[in-house]
Amino acid sequence: MKILIINSGSSSIKYQLMVMPTNEVICSGMIDRIGLETSNITFKTASNSHEEMLPIPNHKVGLQKVANMLLDVEKGVIKSTSEIAAVGHRVVHGGSDFSDTVKIDEKVKAKIKQLFELAPLHNPANLEGINVAEEIFSSAEQIAVFDTAFHQTMPEVAYKYAIPNYLLTENKVRVYGFHGTSHKYVSEKAIDFLENNSKIITIHLGNGCSMAAVKNGKCIDTTMGFSPSNGLIMGTRSGDIDQSVIFYMIKNLGYTADEVNAVLLKQSGMLGLTGYSDLRDIEAEAEKGNKECQLALQMNAYRIKKFIGAYAAALNGLDAIVFTAGIGENSSYMRKLVCTDMDYYGIEIDDEKNQIRSKAIREINKTGSKAKVLVVPTDEEYEIANQVYHLLQN
Repeated sequence: MKILIINSGSSSIKYQLMVMPTNEVICSGMIDRIGLETSNITFKTASNSHEEMLPIPNHKVGLQKVANMLLDVEKGVIKSTSEIAAVGHRVVHGGSDFSDTVKIDEKVKAKIKQLFELAPLHNPANLEGINVAEEIFSSAEQIAVFDTAFHQTMPEVAYKYAIPNYLLTENKVRVYGFHGTSHKYVSEKAIDFLENNSKIITIHLGNGCSMAAVKNGKCIDTTMGFSPSNGLIMGTRSGDIDQSVIFYMIKNLGYTADEVNAVLLKQSGMLGLTGYSDLRDIEAEAEKGNKECQLALQMNAYRIKKFIGAYAAALNGLDAIVFTAGIGENSSYMRKLVCTDMDYYGIEIDDEKNQIRSKAIREINKTGSKAKVLVVPTDEEYEIANQVYHLLQN
C-alpha cells in the first residue's frame, strides 16, 4: 500500500511516499522557509536527489510543487495519482473532538476549520494540504493524524486551567498540547534505547518548539497549551507571556485584539528579538558578535532549562532528556547552551559527542552523567504512515 505523508508546518512542508507495512520509503523531501525568497526544495529517491531554491509564497504553491515532482516524467516516482492508496495529513489541533486518527470527510474538515483561531499558523496550512490533496489524489483515502492525540493522557491536574469550571465543561478551554506525533515517536525510541520505561523529557526544537514530560511512555505534561503559542520561545511566537501585556497593548497602546495576536504569533520570538526567524541565521550572526542574537539564544536556552527543572519535579526524577526536530537534532550550539550548568539534575554533556552529526539515535552525555542526554531524530512521517495503515487495516 502506497501512502503519501504530508506534514505542513508553520513554515515548511515535509513529505514522504512510503510502502506499508514494509516501511519502504519511495521518495522524501522538504520545502522549508516558506514565505521567504530563499525557499529550499529537496526531492530524494533511492537513485537520485534534486534540490533547488526559489520563492514559495505559501503552502498551496508548495504542495502543488510537491505533486508536480512526484509526477515528473524524468525524476518522478509515480505515473498516476491512482497509485497512491491514502494520504496521511498531520493536523495540529484536534480540540476535544479528535483523540484518534480519523478518515477525513466534510464534517472533519469543518471541525479543523473551526479550530483555526486556536492554531492560526498551522490548521489553515493543514486544511490547505487536505484540500489540495483531495484535488490531486482524488482516488486516495484522506486521513488526519492529530498532534494533540498523544497528550490526551495528561492528568486533570496538568491540563486544567485555574479559571471558572464552566469554561472547561462548556467551552473545552484546557491544555491540549502539540507536536504530539513527534513526542510520541521519539519517546518510544528513547525508551527502546534505554531499555526501560523511563522518566523522560522530550525537547522538540524547530520553528515551533515544545517539551513534554513522559512517564512510563505516557505524557503527563507539556509546554504548549490551549493553542501552540505558549511555552518556549519559538521562531516567530513569544511563548509564555503575562496576559496583562495583552490588555496593556490594547488599552494603553491602541492595538486591536487582532493586531496583538499578529504581534505575538508572527512578529515575536526569535524574529522579534533579532530580526531573524531561522536559527541558522541567528547562530551565524551570533558567531559574528551580534549581541542581540547572542542574547536571544541565551534566552531560548534559559526558558528550556526552566521547564527541565519543572518537569523533573513533576516526574519525581529524571532518567533522560531527548533533543529532536530541526534545531534539536542539528544545533550542537543550542544543546550545549541548554545542558551547561545543569549538573544538579545529573545532566553533563560531552562536547566531542555533541559535535557529531548523525541520523542515528545517539548519546551525547559524559560517561558519568546520571541523566542521559539523547539526540533522537524524529520521524513524524513514519509515525503518521503507521497510524494511517493501521486505521485502514482495522
